[in-house]
Amino acid sequence: MITKKIFNGVYDDEVHVSFLKFGRGEYHDKYLLEGKRQAKKWGIKAGAEYVNFLVRKCLEKFSVPPLDSSGHQTGQAVAITGVIVSTLDLRDEFKFEIVKAGNFQGVRKFQIASEIEPSQIIELMDKYPKAFFALSFKGDDFVLKIKAKGPTSGKPGKEKDEGPVADFCSLKTSDKAIVDELFFGIGDFTECKIKHTISVTDIVYPSNVAELKPAEIRELAKRKGTIKRIVFRDGVESESEAEFVA
Repeated sequence: MITKKIFNGVYDDEVHVSFLKFGRGEYHDKYLLEGKRQAKKWGIKAGAEYVNFLVRKCLEKFSVPPLDSSGHQTGQAVAITGVIVSTLDLRDEFKFEIVKAGNFQGVRKFQIASEIEPSQIIELMDKYPKAFFALSFKGDDFVLKIKAKGPTSGKPGKEKDEGPVADFCSLKTSDKAIVDELFFGIGDFTECKIKHTISVTDIVYPSNVAELKPAEIRELAKRKGTIKRIVFRDGVESESEAEFVA
């Protein structure tokens, strides 16, 4: 998970890709997260930044079958709905039917409503980490609902009286491991809300920038700055901050 990696000092490709959309400036109310303990489960709401993390974690819950004679995994199909958003035309990569394919200003949206083997989506997520998998489905111990639309903008946040809310993803689950990862370092709680402020102070360009094309520079340039984590846990507010070059 992106925020956990940053606070643990891990700046891998996943973190780099997630921060490509940010320019210099301050971005408020990012990585919004809300959690509430219910009778035998947790109700979680999250911003769009958590989409791929939640989809992957929930897909991985389904048992992974052995490889068949062709070296492919075959197993239980799951009813999945939603959209996959990408700047690439992925239609030839899909091993399942799509309802509709749209293209607006170079952003392609593929609508899905089909029975799909979880491994097929995971393979796509591994191959195309920049794609946005806004998918909804359920399993034995969870129900995941995600808005079937593209990700939110990376523009600096505007100050509002109430501020934006975590309403892009909804997860009902009895799996405490997912809760502990999302709300890392917090411990048990009845109700918790988290928001982040990202401050990008500088852009770090590669040393061979003169030899690169503009598109390559955009892909390789790193963001330097800080991320502040503001936690409201059972009525008590706390803050922590981490530096990053990602």
